[in-house]
Amino acid sequence: MTVQALAILVLLGSFGIMILLRFPIAYAVGLSSVFCLLVQGLNLSEVCRLMVKGISSFSLMAVPFFITMGVLMGSGGISEKLIALADSLVGWMRGGLAMVNIVASYFFGGISGSASADTASIGPILIPMMVDQGYDDDFSTAVTITSSCEGLLVPPSHNMVIYATTAGGVSVGSLFLAGYLPGALLALSLMVGSYIISVKRQYPKGSPFSIVNFINQLFKSIWALAAIVIVVIGVVFGWFTATESAAIAVIYSLFVSVFIYKGLNWRGVWNSLGDCVNTLSIVLILIATSQVFGFCLTTLHVPDLAATAITNLTDNPIILAILLNLILLFLGCIMDMAPIILIATPILLPIATSIGIDPIQFGIIMVLNCGIGLLTPPVGAVLFIGSAVSKVPIERLVKATLPFYLCMIIALMLITFVPEISLFIPSLFAK
Repeated sequence: MTVQALAILVLLGSFGIMILLRFPIAYAVGLSSVFCLLVQGLNLSEVCRLMVKGISSFSLMAVPFFITMGVLMGSGGISEKLIALADSLVGWMRGGLAMVNIVASYFFGGISGSASADTASIGPILIPMMVDQGYDDDFSTAVTITSSCEGLLVPPSHNMVIYATTAGGVSVGSLFLAGYLPGALLALSLMVGSYIISVKRQYPKGSPFSIVNFINQLFKSIWALAAIVIVVIGVVFGWFTATESAAIAVIYSLFVSVFIYKGLNWRGVWNSLGDCVNTLSIVLILIATSQVFGFCLTTLHVPDLAATAITNLTDNPIILAILLNLILLFLGCIMDMAPIILIATPILLPIATSIGIDPIQFGIIMVLNCGIGLLTPPVGAVLFIGSAVSKVPIERLVKATLPFYLCMIIALMLITFVPEISLFIPSLFAK
């Protein structure tokens, strides 16, 4: 066996074993990289150099700002405002509270950019409300966790920043714009599924639609929704970079949460910042160790070998696109979102571009696949958060989520094979 083959075996084998043993993902990535470098006889000082290089990126500075913005806005009393806005818009339908849940997640996702934050913030409010009005608890929770994935697609999403940095040469602004229609498509598919189930189970309708009530709720929510405008419009029109817009959004979200909605006092702000540090430390350690892992993959030519192996199976672009989705869905079952983006992008993006998938479109495909992974055991973080919030056992929750998995897969296939869904809005703003 050659040194290259042995190094690849050690890198991927040790990583897989540590994942199965439930090592923290950052440790698994870092240790497998160290073992690989030892096999190749390389100096371990490379580990330190690469880790520092991995997080020494101006564009990555946007990540902590977006995380901070999401935590501040999520803790600042905006959830109730967005739920009321969604209720005024779609609450009149059969299964109205399910529709409210889905639309509120679309709005809230544009604030938090996190499926976990969405579930943890909206779930404790809407799930009990739905159960009190006659909805089954497992259905209510399934709607909440699946709709939370809309927040991964609707900007600002720090995962899109991580993808743009990893892919290289991909515009963060274009990625932000690309997420709106796929997010809306996902919401629509979940609403159709919810409506069918609601009609079958005779779930209740809400109050009739009132344009006056909708306008009133829109004005009450305008301060929260304006944060999205600050970030997206500013980046798209080049007024400031993604990092600068994120920093401005943090100051804005602090002002709105403390002085406008008054959902946070200064003690609450301090506690929120503590939550941000905890989340950010995990993300940055992972980015740093993934840089070493990526170096090993590149020097061992693993992306080229993987591309050759996959393309040797077939030259049919449709089958190759389905294979890429299956690989990402499988990875989502065993890994969290950020490591998948950091590790799989250098391997799979060249294959995607070779069959005509635009890097921006592939970013949306990857994010949605990873979002579905957040709902699948054994590493489905959002699945476990939803179970903890609602007290519904995992087994019942997975069974209740099955129809919504189908809705999400349908949306994923449309996004994969209809590029215009992702690329239409960015093309309008292309210079």
